[in-house]
Amino acid sequence: MIRPFGESGLLVETGDAHRAQALAIAVRGAMPDAVAVVPGLESLLVELDASTDLEGAARRLEQLAAGAAAAALAGREITIPVSYGGTGGPDLADVAETCGLSEAEVIELHLGSELRVLFLGFAPGFAYLGGLDEGLRVPRLATPRTRTLAGSVAIADSMTGIYPADLPGGWRIIGHTDLVMFNPHRDPPALLAPGDRVRFERVGS
Repeated sequence: MIRPFGESGLLVETGDAHRAQALAIAVRGAMPDAVAVVPGLESLLVELDASTDLEGAARRLEQLAAGAAAAALAGREITIPVSYGGTGGPDLADVAETCGLSEAEVIELHLGSELRVLFLGFAPGFAYLGGLDEGLRVPRLATPRTRTLAGSVAIADSMTGIYPADLPGGWRIIGHTDLVMFNPHRDPPALLAPGDRVRFERVGS
C-alpha cells in the first residue's frame, strides 16, 4: 500500500524491514526526484521534490516495489567490540535473572547472535538491530533512565541497540563499546546502515 505522507511524501507499507531496505536501494538508483529515502521497520518513507507529480511517483514506486520484493541485501559485515557487565553494563545481572540464565550465558547468547540493522531512528546513528536470540528477550525498563551513556549496548524486546550519544533511554544496558556510532564530520556520519550484519566481540574480562 502506498499513501501520501505530508505535502510531498509517499509512505510505502512493505511488511518488513528487509523489503523496505531493498526498495530504498531501488528508489535511490531510479528516482532522482527523491530527496530523502527513509526505511523503517515495516515501511519506506520517500520524500519527493515539491514539483514532483505524486500520482506518477506512486506508480513508479509500485513498479519498483514489485521488482525489489525478492531482492537480497548482502550488507556489510561489522564487528562491534563490547565490554560486558560492570559499570558499563549495569543491567546485565537483572537481564540474567529475568531470563533464568547466568551472566555468562547472557553474554554467550548475545555474542552468538548475528543481527541485522533494520532501520535507524530515535536519534542520529541509533541502529535498531533485529534478530536477538529469543532467550534474551526482555521488556524495556518500567522507568527510563534520564541519561544513558554513549556507547551503551542495550537490549529490549527482540532488538539490540547501541546509544550513539548520551541520551534518555529505557533499554537494558548489558555492555559498552568504545566505537563512535555517530560523527557528523564522518562520511557517512552513522557507523551502521540498514542491511548491515552485526556481530559483537567481547573485549576485557
